[in-house]
Amino acid sequence: MPLLKIETNVEVTDPNEMLAELSSATATLLGKPENYVMVTMRHNPEMLFAGTTAPLAYIELKSLGLPEERTAEFSATLCDLVTRHLDVPAARTYIEFSNPARHMWGWNSTTF
Repeated sequence: MPLLKIETNVEVTDPNEMLAELSSATATLLGKPENYVMVTMRHNPEMLFAGTTAPLAYIELKSLGLPEERTAEFSATLCDLVTRHLDVPAARTYIEFSNPARHMWGWNSTTF
């Protein structure tokens, strides 16, 4: 049920190592089994932040029961990973956290 989406203007030729690390980190942060974690990354060269096209990232972390009191910790960890893998500074990264209602998250022909 956790979903981590990354959109960036940085082109990544081999994202597999980064995606695997992000999947593991997401599971660890949320205390959820990794077999429920989905990670997607999209390259979008048409992105602008603070008036420039310098490297940037937009991240969404959605999870049932996302602990709102830990979003600062999640932000620090995700920014560190994005900086390390994509060379995107934390100051050029936005993160949206979302905790959807269980009936608004579908899986396996039903909802949670």
